[in-house]
Amino acid sequence: GKMDFEDIILKKEDGIAKVIINRPEVRNAFREKTIEELIIAFKEIMLDTSIGVAVLRGAGDKAFCAGGDMSLVLGSMGKKGSSMEVFNAKLIELYTVIRNLTIPVIAAVNGYAIGGGNELQLWCDLAIATEKSKFGQTGPMVGGMPYLATNLLPRLVGERKTKEIVFLCRQFTAKEAEELGWINKVVPEEKFEEEIDEWCNRILDMSPTSLKIAKVSINFGSDLLYPSLTHAAHMVADYFRTEEQKEGPAAFLEKRKPNFRKFRK
Repeated sequence: GKMDFEDIILKKEDGIAKVIINRPEVRNAFREKTIEELIIAFKEIMLDTSIGVAVLRGAGDKAFCAGGDMSLVLGSMGKKGSSMEVFNAKLIELYTVIRNLTIPVIAAVNGYAIGGGNELQLWCDLAIATEKSKFGQTGPMVGGMPYLATNLLPRLVGERKTKEIVFLCRQFTAKEAEELGWINKVVPEEKFEEEIDEWCNRILDMSPTSLKIAKVSINFGSDLLYPSLTHAAHMVADYFRTEEQKEGPAAFLEKRKPNFRKFRK
């Protein structure tokens, strides 16, 4: 079956659900509508008891997801009927829906998983990437904050490495990410589809109730960190009303490097 969406594609066959962010022209960056549609898709998967595993991926071969669409940050948040509070609430809802889905969710990363795109793949249970894929956060570099990664990343790569990833905003290769425990497996691009299918079919051979209990149990520790998401979301929304935050989008529009040094008086 296939539902009609504008920003994403949902395909279900043979016990496998595939959710594809379909905005290759912007490297699968998400806008508010994209997040809303992803929530609907994962809720639809939740209701379909024939589905045993879900795969989240990006259309094309350039990016899994390049994070939040820059147009979001470029003033649309100031417009009537749109606010960072609302957008953050939607992001947290998507996080919660993926985490509460009682089947394994695999992120299939072919290309960039940067900023909010890396956060999206972190919310999935497993991640397979092609060799050319790149991972990283961008928040402090552009006037954002990856508050949804700050809970999960330290549990995978440790606090020290997380601070390096978030503070310095450098990009990491798929091989580096695999060595750090950030993702599960790196394969050559020509083996990518085969590997995804292999993982999906292996999961479908498992006891669904065992998998459900295992996911809930493994997620227990990081589920306890949920309040830090809601608290940070409010701080981020307040930050989006400051001159300091506006420096990031302004620099982007003017095609220059942001000057955050001037905010240290």
